[in-house]
Amino acid sequence: MLDWSEPSATPKVPVAPQAGPKADATGLGEIERGGARVSVDDKAMINCRADVNQLLPLKYKWAWDKYLAGCNNHWMPTEVSMQADIALWKSRDGLTEDERRAIKRNLGFFAASESLVANNIVLAIYRHLTNPECRQYLLRQAFEEAVHTHTFQYIVESLGLDEGELFNMYREVPSITDKAAWALKHTQNLENPDFQTGTLESDQAFVRDLIAFYVIFEGMWFYTGFAQILSLGRRNKMVGIAEQYQYILRDESIHLNFGIDVINQIKIENPQIWTKTFQDEVRQMVKEAAELEAAYGRDTMPRGFLGLNPALCEQYMHFIANRRCQQIGLAPVFAETENPFPWMSEAMDLKKEKNFFETRVIEYQNGGSLAWD
Repeated sequence: MLDWSEPSATPKVPVAPQAGPKADATGLGEIERGGARVSVDDKAMINCRADVNQLLPLKYKWAWDKYLAGCNNHWMPTEVSMQADIALWKSRDGLTEDERRAIKRNLGFFAASESLVANNIVLAIYRHLTNPECRQYLLRQAFEEAVHTHTFQYIVESLGLDEGELFNMYREVPSITDKAAWALKHTQNLENPDFQTGTLESDQAFVRDLIAFYVIFEGMWFYTGFAQILSLGRRNKMVGIAEQYQYILRDESIHLNFGIDVINQIKIENPQIWTKTFQDEVRQMVKEAAELEAAYGRDTMPRGFLGLNPALCEQYMHFIANRRCQQIGLAPVFAETENPFPWMSEAMDLKKEKNFFETRVIEYQNGGSLAWD
């Protein structure tokens, strides 16, 4: 059975890599004819000395396990029926204006966010994470980000929404723009073709980017939206969208687990990175991110609905922020608080098999429509 829980322990300490020349990090350099076979001890998360094209022998089994877990969680948005959602959305009295506002803001934030995360993986993280089993998972995650973007296209098309409005919200709605702009500044340096890890400053920049996107973007900012949409689903509203958000939440849980394990592993192998000054900087990042998310909560549901309100979402974000700090070995940034939405953990228990008989026909039809010439 797959474990969708959050990571609870720091990865085991590996054998420390020995000093020596760093191999080509891209895997596209000239082949060393007659080169020695890869040793596990030569593998490392960053600044690796081993050939990054050689998956085996595995050094980080947890990375390979997460790749397999992602494959086992495979789904496509078109497997989920939107008929009930379409009828409810078109019904004059089906949803309140506050509920409609929250749904549209949710779709607007997520539609661009999945692309931002995918760009970060492809343009920044993949280039500098020099471990093949971790790269294998990144390839799976990149595909999942594409599926998530497909999901929002499918929802927008099904409901007949203004696609320009929804997909451009990250440039038009201040609370969404502020989050996107905050996140993007943590990618700009790393996508520079001249950027390389290998110094204290550059290694810290890479870890900072990992924290910004895995711990904050995916591990904090997605959760207000999950709570809002899944709360609607719990009351039998927009059940198709809610089901798709459940699948996305399961994907994001593995993304988060992977990112935290990578960060902790880099810390183990490069303890010089984790200075007191750097820890204070990261804690400030988490605090700023929680404040941006509180502003987003006030924007998406100014009057609240279905037992949710901005104050509860801010409390939830404080709870999540402290939890994320704990997972990467930081002191909490907020006073201890209770989780106001304990039911959120139930959302990851969705069993894909419940749609098996309905989806097989769709999948065979899709396969039959392929042109093989």
